[in-house]
Amino acid sequence: MKYFKLLYIQVVIAILLGIATGCLFPSFAPVGKLISEKFIDLIKTLIIPILFFTIVLGIAGAGDLKKVGRVGGKGLLYFEVVTTLALFIGIMAAYFIKPGLGVDISGLHSSEKIVGIAETGKKLNWVDFFTHIIPNNIFKSLADGDILPILLFSVLFGIGITKIGPAANGLISGLDRANKVIFQMMKMIMLLAPLGAFGGMAYTIGTYGATVLLSLGKLMGCFYITVFLFIAIVLNLIAKYNGFSLWKLLVYIKAEIFIVIGSSSSESVLPNIMQKLEQAGCSKTVVGLIIPTGYSFNLDGTTIYLSMATIFLAQVFGVQLDLWQQVSLMGILMVTSKGAAGVTGSGFIVLASTLSALKIIPLEGLALLLGVDRFMSEARSVTNLIGNTVAAVVIAKSEHAVDEELYRSVVENK
Repeated sequence: MKYFKLLYIQVVIAILLGIATGCLFPSFAPVGKLISEKFIDLIKTLIIPILFFTIVLGIAGAGDLKKVGRVGGKGLLYFEVVTTLALFIGIMAAYFIKPGLGVDISGLHSSEKIVGIAETGKKLNWVDFFTHIIPNNIFKSLADGDILPILLFSVLFGIGITKIGPAANGLISGLDRANKVIFQMMKMIMLLAPLGAFGGMAYTIGTYGATVLLSLGKLMGCFYITVFLFIAIVLNLIAKYNGFSLWKLLVYIKAEIFIVIGSSSSESVLPNIMQKLEQAGCSKTVVGLIIPTGYSFNLDGTTIYLSMATIFLAQVFGVQLDLWQQVSLMGILMVTSKGAAGVTGSGFIVLASTLSALKIIPLEGLALLLGVDRFMSEARSVTNLIGNTVAAVVIAKSEHAVDEELYRSVVENK
C-alpha cells in the first residue's frame, strides 16, 4: 500500500481512470477539460513568483555577473544547436517514413475553428515576439504571465541587488523566506496533480475518441518514434558526453513526466522541475536562468512536431519541395519554433504561421491534424520537459556548478 502514496503512482492510476472514463462516458469530456484547466491555472498562479525569486536569488548568490552572462550565453548556444538538430531530424524522419502518402483528403473541409487558427497564424509577427521580451509595463507582464519579459526584469533586478552589496542582505533574506513559502504552497497544489491528470485524459479521449487514432495513426506513430529516438539517442549521447545518466535522471523526474502526460502541459511542472534540480545539487543561478529561458527557446518536441507536420501536409497535397524551399522551411521553423511557448494554443497557431510564411501548402490541411493534435501534444510536452532538464544539468556541469556528491546520492543513488 505504501506505493499508492507515491505521486507518480497516483498520477498513472489517474491517467488510466481518465482513459476509461473518456471511453465509457464521452459526455464527461467538458468536465474533464475544466478540471485539467483549473489545475494548470493553480500552477500558473505560482510560476511567476517562483521564477522571480529563483532568478533574483540565484544571481545575488552567484555574485559574479560575468558568470551570469556566461551561463546565459552558453544556454542560448546550446538551445540553438539542439533545436536545429531536432528540426533536421523531424524533417528527415517525415521524408523517410512518408506519413502523408495515401491520406484521403476527399472529405477535407475547413471548420470555423480552423479558419480562426489560420487567420491568427497569418497575423503572427515574429519580430514582435522577440521585441516583446522588453516590457513596457512589467505589471502587465506579471498579470499576463509573460515569462520572457519577467525573466529579463528578474535578471536586471538580481544584477541591481549585487550592485548595492551588503546593503541588500535584508532584502535577500526576505526574498528567500518568501520563496520558501511559495514552494510550500506548490507542494500543496501538487497533491491535486492526479486529479488534473485524470481530467486532462478524460477530456482528450472523450472528445476525440480512439477512432481518430486509426485515421492518422501513421503520422502519430512516426512522431512518437521520432521523439523517442531523439531522447534515446541525441539527448542520451549529450548526457553521456557530459558525464551523467539520462535514464537515471528520467527516473528522478518520473512524477513530473507523468503529470505532463496527463495534463498535456510542460508548464504544469515548471516550478517542480526547478526545485528538483536544485535539490539534486544544481546551482540556483543556472537553474533559474536555463529552465525558464528553455521554455521558450529550447522546445525540442515542438520543433520536431512542427517540421514533421509541415512535411506531412506537403505529402498529403502532393507538394514537392525543392532544395531552396526546404532550406527556407528550416529557416522559418528555426524562428517560429522559438516562439511557440509564447503563443496561446501554440502548436496549431505556430504551424499556421509557418504555412502562411511558406505560402505553398494549403492552410485547410490543418483540419487533418485537429483530431490527433491533442494526442501528440503529450509527447511534445514530455520531450520539451526532458530537453530542458538535460540542458540545465549540462550547463551546470560545464560551469562546475553542480554538487557532484549530492547529485550522485539524489539522482544516481550512489
